[in-house]
Amino acid sequence: MTPITEVEGRRLALSNLEKVVHPATGFTKGELLHYYATTADALLPHLHDRPLSFLRYPDGPDRQVFFAKNVPPGTPTWVTTAHVPRSEGTARMVVIQDLASLMWAANLVTEFHTPQWRVDAPDEADRLVFDLDPGPPATVVECCKVAVWLRERLAADGIEAYTKTSGSKGLHLLAAVERTPARRTTEYAKLLAVEAEKALPRLVVHRMTRSLRPGKVFVDWSQNAARKTTAAPYTLRARTEPTVSTPVTWEEVADCASPDALVFRAPDLAPRLEAYGDLLAPLLDPAHAGSLP
Repeated sequence: MTPITEVEGRRLALSNLEKVVHPATGFTKGELLHYYATTADALLPHLHDRPLSFLRYPDGPDRQVFFAKNVPPGTPTWVTTAHVPRSEGTARMVVIQDLASLMWAANLVTEFHTPQWRVDAPDEADRLVFDLDPGPPATVVECCKVAVWLRERLAADGIEAYTKTSGSKGLHLLAAVERTPARRTTEYAKLLAVEAEKALPRLVVHRMTRSLRPGKVFVDWSQNAARKTTAAPYTLRARTEPTVSTPVTWEEVADCASPDALVFRAPDLAPRLEAYGDLLAPLLDPAHAGSLP
């Protein structure tokens, strides 16, 4: 029988709690749900008012993994949804606004991905993002060097950057910006990626071409486009271990000396939140929003 629980007055059926969804450590779906319940205070503000894309892995990352952007069949009527313009036509997407909705979505076993804009202004970005993706043999160590350069370059334009692990191989740099057409933030991000390649030619590539990427860090500026999404802070990733896209301090970035230095798993997050709070909280404060030059 599927357990029924109540979350903030909503009745939820939480299924297959003993199923292993991260096989390298035997991490179960029940543990996944517990993780999201205990990090919700930090996670929910970063999902608020942003339409979600789900990367689902209901039977683990080595089985079927698929993106879901439209509202899934059987979504409860109390889960907030929004009609969002897309190139192929308007789509109805999920917007997670509360703990009950978060736990319903987590029960689907998913990564959470968000755009850089909110549902009330789908063409206006309020975040700037760079996805730093290392091409082997480069690792997160090289990503950290690039991140420090980008932080300083953004600061020269009056924009304060924050960083988190991707939960996979690399890093994400994020900054709050005053609402700006997504086209403009994309252009600005590309400009800085090109500058980074010129300044660090042995370390950085700004083009996605696979043949250019071995041993370098691809500075992916394209995720600023209105149609693109980025893994949300605190989301678990569809990997064999329960790795998390984890906010990190600039001191941790500067001190990064090994490929494993910035790998965080679900059990690591509670003590980190207790020690640091939400390191990305400034992204939620309009007072921290920079203005593109």
